[in-house]
Amino acid sequence: MMHRRQSLAWLAGIGLGAAGPAQAGAVWRLATGYRADSLHGQNLRQFADELTQASGGTLRLELHPEGRLLPLAQMLPGLVEGKAEMGEAIMTGLVKDLPLAGADSVPFIVRSYDDARRLWRHQRPLIEAQLASRGLRVLLAVPWPPQGLFSQRPIAGAADLAGLSMRTYNSTTVRIAELLKAKAVDVPMIQVGRALSEGRIHAMITSAVTGVENQVWTGLKFYYPINAWFPKNLLMMRSDVHDRLEPAQRHALAQAAIHAEQRGWRLSEQAARESVDTLRSNGMRVEPVTSELAQALRRLGEKLSLEWVRSVGPEANQMFIQYFTTT
Repeated sequence: MMHRRQSLAWLAGIGLGAAGPAQAGAVWRLATGYRADSLHGQNLRQFADELTQASGGTLRLELHPEGRLLPLAQMLPGLVEGKAEMGEAIMTGLVKDLPLAGADSVPFIVRSYDDARRLWRHQRPLIEAQLASRGLRVLLAVPWPPQGLFSQRPIAGAADLAGLSMRTYNSTTVRIAELLKAKAVDVPMIQVGRALSEGRIHAMITSAVTGVENQVWTGLKFYYPINAWFPKNLLMMRSDVHDRLEPAQRHALAQAAIHAEQRGWRLSEQAARESVDTLRSNGMRVEPVTSELAQALRRLGEKLSLEWVRSVGPEANQMFIQYFTTT
């Protein structure tokens, strides 16, 4: 979360070679791969409205959801090429260009929203530096609700997952299934309902929000809030566009971004609570994580974090050292 000192430093970052102030009534395109009614989409809509109001109408955002302007896979290059002034993407989808964004998908290291805030505090300046070299700047980041464990049967320890068909969708979930001795089954989320009805998956790791959206209680009966990881969406903008703003416009933008980041984290926490309640009201058993399972997952997280640090390099190591040694 951006603090006052950070916002002042950000406001001070004025490009001396800027090409002149932005024209009054500028309209910026904000591209996102997510639905307008998602928690992120709603937050961006409020961000746009607040920016227009705070700038006296001189800055306006035109929201382009669902990948209509830029699909998620093209967000970073699309922004660099000037196809939009702002863009939002999930950070785990940017690891090819921003390896340190991959910290978001290292499992069982971040266990709470407070942990996630602390990680972002150490991750942010490194991401900002990597994006600056591409002519982009960070506006804010907001997490999705944490990833939980869904299962057809009770899970008291890691051994209970051995042999189960577990839904996987990326390299991290495949590696988790492998280490837990579960059978990895690649199933896109839009096909989860069918896979459950056909008995092809018996467990999966995803957020309670996604579980509600896909009504997974039709095939899965238990939910465990293991908080495997807190993936964040990152909102970026072109540096040259920012540098053409007048001081008052920069201030309006900085304040709107601070408010949107703070609001977005609150919305995420609210969505997490409400979705778990919805699972419970639809007959799912929301069970506490046993100490045995928690210990097994922590050991797994230590192993996977070491693998990730080795693959990324010294900056990743330093970031995790700072994360684990500060409060």
